[in-house]
Amino acid sequence: MRSPTPSSAAPATPLPPAPRATFFPGQRVRVTQQVPRQSGPLAITVEGTVLKFEQQKTGSWFAHAKGDKLWLDRLELLKDDGEQV
Repeated sequence: MRSPTPSSAAPATPLPPAPRATFFPGQRVRVTQQVPRQSGPLAITVEGTVLKFEQQKTGSWFAHAKGDKLWLDRLELLKDDGEQV
């Protein structure tokens, strides 16, 4: 018995990297974060001025990532009432 031949479908093309948001210190922004829940998503909106925007390592391990860690974008804001988030 012969083994099945692979399909003649075109090879999968890798997806381009997702565009990265760019924020600058002093820029005024409104950020909405949605948290999935069983009863429906919870939306949290924060407005403020950008203090800094950078990538930081998390404690999570992620294979083949820079430093074998998962890197996330971190955005620090200064709210109108002075709170830093």
